[in-house]
Amino acid sequence: MLLDARDPAAAAATQAVHQAARALADGELVGMPTETVYGLAARADDDAAVAKIFAAKGRPADHPLIVHVPDVGSAQVFAADWPAVAQQLAARFWPGPLTLIVPRAPGVAGASAGGQDSIGLRCPSHPVAQALLREAKALGVPGVAAPSANRFGRISPTRAAHVVEEFGDALLVLDGGDCEVGIESSIVDCSRGRPVLLRPGVLTRRQLEAAAGQPLADRDEAAPRASGTLEAHYAPRAKLRLMAGPMLNTALQMLEGSTLKLAVYSRTVPAKAVRGLRHRVMPSQASQAAHELFSALRELDAEGVHLIWVEEPPADPEWDGVRDRLQRAAAA
Repeated sequence: MLLDARDPAAAAATQAVHQAARALADGELVGMPTETVYGLAARADDDAAVAKIFAAKGRPADHPLIVHVPDVGSAQVFAADWPAVAQQLAARFWPGPLTLIVPRAPGVAGASAGGQDSIGLRCPSHPVAQALLREAKALGVPGVAAPSANRFGRISPTRAAHVVEEFGDALLVLDGGDCEVGIESSIVDCSRGRPVLLRPGVLTRRQLEAAAGQPLADRDEAAPRASGTLEAHYAPRAKLRLMAGPMLNTALQMLEGSTLKLAVYSRTVPAKAVRGLRHRVMPSQASQAAHELFSALRELDAEGVHLIWVEEPPADPEWDGVRDRLQRAAAA
């Protein structure tokens, strides 16, 4: 069931948020908007409710979920310890597209954490997400586990319609409009002393390090499991190949006259006269490319193409989040 909540001040939106919060309190699943991507939400303190997320997505139960909260105080309910660096990062970027991993409070949200002693927490900035989390909190829900609302390993949803495509009309979905950011949050592990960047997003390493007051280490073998860090993820049905511009141009020339159903997503490579080619221009700005990335891949995939060739993003740090998603999509 799709409920329009795009105008949080409207009475209908208020009622929609209340209905969704009631469903969460009752242990049901809800599709919710955030500024990053849409999430498939369940109350994080109810292991049976969280199990419904894993079942619906086809996601391994030991692959942790991110718990969404309305504020720092609510996050600390799930934490055994709230390190100073976590507080510094939260003070700078919450509400916003940043997940912090901290030691998990014993006996709290074990299923959401995939059985780990740490837990990922995020305070989203989307007004509908904030309204839902506050309303749910008033009903006794301390936070909601909400991975991306798609089948496990597939393209993340950035529109309410994408969620309906994935799970059908039976799921209650709050329509909060298109996601502003468009790719998942940056993840910083604050559970082991020195902060570690586990997943890039639209927040650059430089921004995160400035707020943390220290360098971020790179992911290592001792890092806790975290959402969206599997080698293969975010994949369309068509095989995605990531190529440098010159290589892509050469490959297109070799395909002239071919009947292969091909899609190309590129910034600098012009569409060639290949029969059946579907060409879409990638934005030249990293933030805009992130905003449309998953939607663009979904639209190209819907064309029924066999292959999607994507031009590699620039090496600039601003593109790290987009590059990360494309590399994982290409690994599937």
